[in-house]
Amino acid sequence: MALTAEVIGMLAFTLLAFWGIATWSLVRTLRQEDRKVEILKHQDRMDTYSPESLAELREWIENNPNDPLADEARQQHNECVDALKHTDMHYYDWSSEEIDRLDRV
Repeated sequence: MALTAEVIGMLAFTLLAFWGIATWSLVRTLRQEDRKVEILKHQDRMDTYSPESLAELREWIENNPNDPLADEARQQHNECVDALKHTDMHYYDWSSEEIDRLDRV
């Protein structure tokens, strides 16, 4: 039973695509983790949310004040705000103006 050229081509493409994406993902993840380690070498904490994510978390807190998870969400929001206001290096792209506008909830 011989494999056709199309089957061999599809197999080669599938293997290359799988290993290519897996390798790219691994390298990208390791670079992100290296960046986090560098930040933590210089300071004891770092921001945990991107500007968009922190805004979404704040909106959720404001829209769901009585949710059982609201207290935990407030704590996470406030920890990120405190980290941003008291550290010099940030993992996510925060501008000084964005940080200045942040308030605890």
